[in-house]
Amino acid sequence: MANSKQKISEFVVCINNTDYYASLELHKIYCVLSDKDAEKEGDIRLIDESGEDYLYPSTLFIPIQVPRPVENSLLQAS
Repeated sequence: MANSKQKISEFVVCINNTDYYASLELHKIYCVLSDKDAEKEGDIRLIDESGEDYLYPSTLFIPIQVPRPVENSLLQAS
């Protein structure tokens, strides 16, 4: 699990929630938490629908750029 000081590194959209229907919402924007070890393994760490952070295959997501007001709103919600 991530600690409260873990930094958000990027935003992604879920494009495939196969095998993770309860944990990931298709087409939802997620904040990715920095985790270099996970990235080396092809995974990303994010806070899912349970409210906890978990590792998921990065292939389930597409990185996106969001406008600053949207980024600020997403960061307030996390």
